[in-house]
Amino acid sequence: MNKTTRHDTREQLLATGEQLCLQRGFIGMGLSELLSQAGVPKGSFYHYFRSKEAFGVAMLERYFSSVSHAMQSWFDDRPSAPRQKLLDYYQQAEQRFRATGHIENCLAVKISAEVCDLSEEMRLTLAHGAAAQIAILTSTLRQAAAQGELQPGWTPEVMAQTLYSLWLGASLQSKIRRDGSALTQALQAILQLLAAR
Repeated sequence: MNKTTRHDTREQLLATGEQLCLQRGFIGMGLSELLSQAGVPKGSFYHYFRSKEAFGVAMLERYFSSVSHAMQSWFDDRPSAPRQKLLDYYQQAEQRFRATGHIENCLAVKISAEVCDLSEEMRLTLAHGAAAQIAILTSTLRQAAAQGELQPGWTPEVMAQTLYSLWLGASLQSKIRRDGSALTQALQAILQLLAAR
């Protein structure tokens, strides 16, 4: 098997595994189903990953790399002021939920509580992925602070962590309730936190 084929098969397993985890969770995703859905011969899983846990780590690393890249591009591509970029980011996320009725493709929301006690490696990968997203928020908030747009009493670092935690918690509540009220409430809180000085 050449390196390209091996990479393609590994990527197919990771992409398929992410979709299955979004449907069934990490524990509910069986390796036989994964291999079948990915079109990979049975028994070959361990040619690509040493364990299901190692697969989970690789899947989360792939997921967070993609999410962080998309998030950074979203902020980089907008010409508006930093504070407005943040408001727009959360407003479009809340609108997307209202349009679709569910949290789209958020692996962190789906499996974070499930795997944190199951696997220390996966917990650390989740923490690292969250830190990357918080760093993007922090950078934007630093720009807002430099332009005098941040409320006094908040550092960019604390505000970024607060925004991330608020939105993650609201996303979990929205899954539990199966409605967008928690995200709408979180958006209102974010509007107040980022109110113009």
